[in-house]
Amino acid sequence: MNTFTKLTAIAVGAFLTALPFSIAAAPDSAQQAIIQKAQQAKKELAAAQAASGVERQTMMETHMKMMSETMAQMQKAKPGAGMTQDQMREWIDEHMKLISELMGQMMDEHHLMMQGTGMAKK
Repeated sequence: MNTFTKLTAIAVGAFLTALPFSIAAAPDSAQQAIIQKAQQAKKELAAAQAASGVERQTMMETHMKMMSETMAQMQKAKPGAGMTQDQMREWIDEHMKLISELMGQMMDEHHLMMQGTGMAKK
């Protein structure tokens, strides 16, 4: 074999070896759906922060409903059967990141509501 063929074989082998790890590290379909919903809710919250009056209240209500639905999805989410310990750890890590994102949005939502009542520090 010439050098080019050997290098190509090594590169292909390395790619095929790494492929299962890169697939395993990706969020599963339930987590992907939650991520998408959380991103939509974040956009809604940002729009509410920019709005005022009745428009803000309507957007806040929409955000709260989206958060409630997302939390219900989070509670139902379960790791897939037959996962290795590493895959389970990655799933849990992703789930914890999602929980952190949702908690951050809820805190932002809370602060925005407090501003509306005049109770928030400025």
